[in-house]
Amino acid sequence: MRIFLAGASGAIGRQLVPLLVADGHVVAGTTRSESKARMLRELGAEPVVLDVYDAEALRDAVVAFGPDLVMHQLTDLPDDVAELAGSAAANARMREEGTTNLIAAARAAGAERFLAQSIAWVPQGAPESRERHERQVLDYGGVVLRYGMFYGPGTYHEDGRPEADGSPRIEVGEAARRTLEHLEAPSGVVELVE
Repeated sequence: MRIFLAGASGAIGRQLVPLLVADGHVVAGTTRSESKARMLRELGAEPVVLDVYDAEALRDAVVAFGPDLVMHQLTDLPDDVAELAGSAAANARMREEGTTNLIAAARAAGAERFLAQSIAWVPQGAPESRERHERQVLDYGGVVLRYGMFYGPGTYHEDGRPEADGSPRIEVGEAARRTLEHLEAPSGVVELVE
């Protein structure tokens, strides 16, 4: 399968690319950073450097790749967990405008499948952004993967499972492995949590 993975350089994207490649898929992976293109190439993906908010460039890249499946693993979260509280608006924009642009690109490319990351808890400050994001994916006939809070390599909780605060959790490598099980799932919402 040809898979266009938006957000390939993120915490779960870096885990997904080698799994997808090992499973025989051809992967194009996006990053906003030219400096991360080499890493994606080393993981086995064809790197695509672009900003999802540039709808025309995104559409052109997706159409040129000709994917069977477009996978949305994009977030807009800070590297420093101390800045997380102030990132709600940016991440809500990614869920809404980023999703709109990615779905439009998938439609233009004729991608039969669409799979998107969501969260298995209600976000503080902008709960409606999760609902609108998921509605767009389901209206496309796609699959929404509601992940628990990630921990493990490349996450805010690299050293292990964070203290319980009631939010569902999942180790990021396990989340990536379980994602592979849903590449051809019927449209709907799936929770991937411990």
